[in-house]
Parts: sequence; structure tokens; C-alpha cells
Amino acid sequence: MIEENIRRLRKNAKMSQEDLAEQLSVVRQTVSKWERGLSVPDAEMVIKMAALFEVPVSELLGMETQAAAAPHPAASDVFIQELTEKLAQLNEQLAEKNKAERRMKLVSQKRGVILLLCFAAVIFSANIQNQTLAACAVGVCSIAALLILYKNLALFTDTVADEMHTRALTITTFFNIGMILVVITVTMLTESGVLTLSASGEKIFATAVVAVIIIFSGMISPRLPFNRHTGLRLPWTVRDEATWNVAHRILGITALPVALFYIAAAIVADDHMKTITLCAVAFWIGIPAAVSYIYYQRKMHGRT
Repeated sequence: MIEENIRRLRKNAKMSQEDLAEQLSVVRQTVSKWERGLSVPDAEMVIKMAALFEVPVSELLGMETQAAAAPHPAASDVFIQELTEKLAQLNEQLAEKNKAERRMKLVSQKRGVILLLCFAAVIFSANIQNQTLAACAVGVCSIAALLILYKNLALFTDTVADEMHTRALTITTFFNIGMILVVITVTMLTESGVLTLSASGEKIFATAVVAVIIIFSGMISPRLPFNRHTGLRLPWTVRDEATWNVAHRILGITALPVALFYIAAAIVADDHMKTITLCAVAFWIGIPAAVSYIYYQRKMHGRT
């Protein structure tokens, strides 16, 4: 990149940024921006620097030009035109680079807020004794995190290919918010005495919530685009888009059978709800996780 070449040639010439700026009749901040990749010098400045460092313009640009063989090419119309085109290309590359850096910085900021809200939810859940207040605090933190995610879906998602994928992310986010609100509402009503649920009723409610989540995941998963925030986020699925797609296709196939098995087992053996729920979740997540992991390992070793 031209910024690295300017810095290298300046240091080889044992010049400070102030020295180079004085030689080129610019301010030091301009040289600093060139060397940090925040801007690109124009054709006239590139020619001056090449002459000052006694190198071809091509070496300064880090690319070939028609006049590359001449250490100090004459500023002919052809050369100036070619040099201007090269600098325009560099400006486009620089703009894309700076745009990507700004995007990553913003993603990091939003992700940090989401993680902070999730951490706060865990703290509230562990330290607030009143279940109603705990549910409210956890719900507020969770919904706030989901709303931030919803407002920044395009930012968080690397490859939102079309409207269908965008809609899938939106539906998933609102589904998550809706489920949290349902659970919070039922918890508050039961704790306040407005709603009374027997032990059997609580089991039915819990079973319904888990089953709905599993079934919904099967319906939406095949349509979720490759991203790091919504879906089956495992170390190998977030590293490779093909592995992500395999995992979510498998999840789409297995979710409904797992949900039906879970409901049937809950009806037959409701005395072992914790074990049944753990088994259902293990099959729900474990099967696509295992298949996608095998696929990823084979792909990484060149066997696919």
C-alpha cells in the first residue's frame, strides 16, 4: 500500500514527517494522514515524492505504470492520466478499507452493549430474590439486547443476500422478544396471585414453551443467513458459511421430530421433566452440531 511505501521511503531518507511536509509544502498532518491510510496524495505530490526519494513512481505506488522504468518520469499528459487513474483506484480501495474499519468498530461497540446487557441479566437473575422483580429485570435486559440486535441486523450480518434472509432475521428477533414477554407475563401473574397454576399446569406451560422454540427453530433455521449473532452459533459454524448452512439444514430437518418426541415423552413420563427436557435439547442441538462439526473437519482436511 502507498501509505507503507511513503513511511518506508521517508524513514530510509532519514526524514521526519515535518521534514517531508516542509519539502512538499504541506502541513505535517497531511503527511500523517497519508502514512495512516486516511488519504491519498494527488498526482503532483506523488511525482514530487518520487523525485525527492529518487525512486520510480511505480515503487511509491506499489504497482506498475507505463513509465515505471524511468526514475523521474516527465509529467507528460499520458503519464499524468495514468497516474491519476492509479490514484483513483487507490482512493477507492482506501474508501472501502476505511468503511470496513468503521463498520467493525461499530459492530464491536454494539456487541459490547449486548454482552453487557446479557451479563446484567445473569447478575439480576442470581442476586434478586423476588422472582417477579428478577423476571422483570432479566426480561428488560434481554429485550433491550434483542432490540439493539434488531435495529442493527444489516450491520451484524455479513451476508444478508436478499429480502427473504432479512425477513428471517427480523422474524426470529421478534419471536425471541415475544417468547420473553410471554414468560415474564406468566411469571408476574403467577407471583402476584392473579394467575394460579398447579404443578401440572406449570409443567404443561414449560413443555409448551420449549416445544414452540424447537419447532420455530426448525421452521426458520434453513432461511437464516450466515452471521455471528442469530442461529446455531458454534465455533465451527461461525467460521465457515458452508458449515453454517449444513448445520441449519439439519436443524430444519430434526427439529419437528425432536419436538414431537419431547411432547410425547412429557405426557407419558411427566415425573422426569428435567431429564426429558435435557435429552430433547441435547438431540435438538447435538445432532446438527455433530454433523456440521464432522463436515467442517472434513472440509478443513480437504476431504469434501
